[in-house]
Amino acid sequence: MLKGKTAVITGASRGIGRAIALLMAQNGADVAAIYSGNEQAADAVCAVASDIGVAAKAYKCNVADFTQTQLTCKEICNDFGGVDILVNNAGITKDNLLLRMSESDFDEVVGVNLKGAFNFIKHLSRAIMKSQSGRIINISSVSGIAGNVGQANYSAAKSGLIGLTKTVARELAGKGVTCNAIAPGFIETDMTADLSQTIKDQIQSSVPLKRMGRPEEIAELAVFLASEKSSYITGEVITVDGGMCM
Repeated sequence: MLKGKTAVITGASRGIGRAIALLMAQNGADVAAIYSGNEQAADAVCAVASDIGVAAKAYKCNVADFTQTQLTCKEICNDFGGVDILVNNAGITKDNLLLRMSESDFDEVVGVNLKGAFNFIKHLSRAIMKSQSGRIINISSVSGIAGNVGQANYSAAKSGLIGLTKTVARELAGKGVTCNAIAPGFIETDMTADLSQTIKDQIQSSVPLKRMGRPEEIAELAVFLASEKSSYITGEVITVDGGMCM
């Protein structure tokens, strides 16, 4: 489905990003895996992708750093000869009630979750526009749609990502590039693994389907949006949340 394409996935060393990178590799895409700290995990993702039979390389990058992102994107384009797909998945949380949230916690979360997406779109847009089927996929959140107590920074960033998605979709449509957002609900990742069983039970009781989602379920949608099958879909925000926000 994605054979001959090059996909750049930020936050690719774990969770949703890892699942997206591996499923895109399984569908034939070469993979540039962006990570911030866990080199071993990123290399492991690339090793699995290589075993599948595609080209894969890990790149360490602080996505919130404009200059560092620019240099990383140049390296990727040199290594792979171009980019067809960009998945902005890198994200962090620093939860607290608004009255207790520090400026640094707000700035850091917005920097990674929102500015990081801007940085990669900014620096890869020319390469993606050269593709015959350029695709940009931003991983937002239901917190960016409905808000969430204790997540003023995260919700603001993820909501901003939706606005960025719609603007990029309009600006790049003339070049045949689509830009869409996926808004996951509660997904079984490292972030949710640390929650107490009581909180997990509360979460699941609030979801109409009565369970958390799996990273692979987000990856399936990402692969569809990256493929030719989604060529007439752009500027959309698709929730994968078990019915939380319906």
